[in-house]
Amino acid sequence: MGKIGIVFFASLLFLLIIFPSCAFAAITRASPLSIGQTLSSPNGTYELGFFSPNNSRNQYVGIWFKNITPRVVVWVANRDKPVTNNAANLTINSNGSLILVEREQNVVWSIGETFSSNELRAELLENGNLVLIDGVSERNLWESFEHLGDTMLLESSVMYDVPNNKKRVLSSWKNPTDPSPGEFVAELTTQVPPQGFIMRGSRPYWRGGPWARVRFTGIPEMDGSHVSKFDISQDVAAGTGSLTYSLERRNSNLSYTTLTSAGSLKIIWNNGSGWVTDLEAPVSSCDVYNTCGPFGLCIRSNPPKCECLKGFVPKSDEEWNKRNWTGGCMRRTNLSCDVNSSATAQANNGDIFDIVANVKPPDFYEYLSLINEEDCQQRCLGNCSCTAFSYIEQIGCLVWNRELVDVMQFVAGGETLSIRLASSELGTALS
Repeated sequence: MGKIGIVFFASLLFLLIIFPSCAFAAITRASPLSIGQTLSSPNGTYELGFFSPNNSRNQYVGIWFKNITPRVVVWVANRDKPVTNNAANLTINSNGSLILVEREQNVVWSIGETFSSNELRAELLENGNLVLIDGVSERNLWESFEHLGDTMLLESSVMYDVPNNKKRVLSSWKNPTDPSPGEFVAELTTQVPPQGFIMRGSRPYWRGGPWARVRFTGIPEMDGSHVSKFDISQDVAAGTGSLTYSLERRNSNLSYTTLTSAGSLKIIWNNGSGWVTDLEAPVSSCDVYNTCGPFGLCIRSNPPKCECLKGFVPKSDEEWNKRNWTGGCMRRTNLSCDVNSSATAQANNGDIFDIVANVKPPDFYEYLSLINEEDCQQRCLGNCSCTAFSYIEQIGCLVWNRELVDVMQFVAGGETLSIRLASSELGTALS
């Protein structure tokens, strides 16, 4: 080896000793990632490594924004099982699987799949996606974007695939220092049009309202003043749908959508001087699912309050006076078609519609396509089970054939909802 070669080799060895994380362009079977080492994305935006929440003994493999303080973790591999030993590696085993091992090759976490290729490597892409790549075909075999935690990045998505029984959701941390799955899950529904939901265990906690091309109808804050926007793709025939988000300001790619351990869904971006919350839900007690019960109207005022929709009265005055509104309201006067179901009575239907403005459309709607607003009203009027309808320009006709649930009224924005009442309710004061 010549003098130049010796100098080059010595310089390279020095750099590897001083900056060991720089040696990691990829994780391979021969080159595992150990505690204290990191793998960076090519653009230097993201970093993969071991971290310890709240300086505890528990170690997790995660992805975070590089050179951002305090650290913002956007993905965690071993959420349910932390490493408690200093001797741990993220590596690729002989079965062709990406695994996390500690001590005597004790497997703490794995991707749950094996591959036959002998040339596998794991890389962190520029968009923050950790991928396992077949070095022969250069095909991605597995990726972290298909296994989300509490956070969605700009090119990732939540989705559903009914035929293949697949669903990708966000699941909150248990608490700010424990990344194990908490009690909240954010998902996209299969309804037409779809809705965004936050579930608390098996119960709905928050609902975004029917999707109207560029916005959720239950989030009037989704207007042109925001730098972020959601995009939804739904293929009804195929039984699939997905939600992504993007930034209107192209000069920043430092952004994430997260579901907090308290059940708050937030879109956050970095404006160059710090993190800014662009959109958040829920923001009011009215946003909590079905606060006022069936046929109740939650008015997003200060403070928020519950009222019965026109033509309805509390099911229990005693509970209502105690500000326990969950029992909701009941119809004061039966509909004409309920009283007399004869063909003549229905042809001369005495029912009317009361229009309520600035509302989030109720849950459990049915979509009627290819009809105009007048036909929408007539379709509802001709069906005695129909309790309300709403014609929304960006959607079309929605009808309700059951109790009206989770109805909220905004100070501004929202949609109009036409509620079916007996004609005797015309001119009656609001209950």
